Amino acid sequence: MRLGVLCSGGKDSLFACMMAMEKEEVVCLIALTPRNEESYMFHTPNVSLVSLQAEAAELPLVEMPTAGMEEKELEDLRAALVCAREKHQIEGVVTGAILSVYQAVRIQRICCALGLWCFNPLWHTDQDAYLDTLIKKGFRVIISGVFAEPFDEKWLGIPLDHASVALLNEYRERYGITLSGEGGEYETFVLDAPFFRKRIEIMEASSEYHNYRGFYRITRARLVGK
Repeated sequence: MRLGVLCSGGKDSLFACMMAMEKEEVVCLIALTPRNEESYMFHTPNVSLVSLQAEAAELPLVEMPTAGMEEKELEDLRAALVCAREKHQIEGVVTGAILSVYQAVRIQRICCALGLWCFNPLWHTDQDAYLDTLIKKGFRVIISGVFAEPFDEKWLGIPLDHASVALLNEYRERYGITLSGEGGEYETFVLDAPFFRKRIEIMEASSEYHNYRGFYRITRARLVGK
């Protein structure tokens, strides 16, 4: 089956992409680029760099801008899926949803209306096992945004590795965060994945942080050999 992957640039969508590649044919990435950082549906930090990830994976990219306004952004998602179906003949859509019923239900409704299969390989996965596998498989992931107590500015731009996951586990026990960040506590950006032909090197970046809310903005990056 020919699949398009809804890709935010973060770990979940690209791990789901790898899982889909093991079973079906992934023919493109699909990215929605919100102008609104408060988008209900779409990941925002560094989403403009999904184009580099698509190039690294040697996959075409269907990119659609969206105002990121609640519910109205679903019209843009539908338009992006229609475009992917027309350009790349997709038969299904892959998402990295883990727990978000809000996102999963809306994507499934649009897929159903368009006659597309919706594949959510990470749905209700064991989050401890998932992050352990992510790291062991060779994904290189950084924290691109934090949005909850007790995350401080030091988290911005750090790698998601065994040491940071151990600290996330402490936060889960003490503050009740979701280990994978599915509750919106933090977001990520993938610099390398097992199916990338090249990796992303950050050349310039800046951080902004205030009151448990911060962004790590990559302003210049390039692809380099692995």
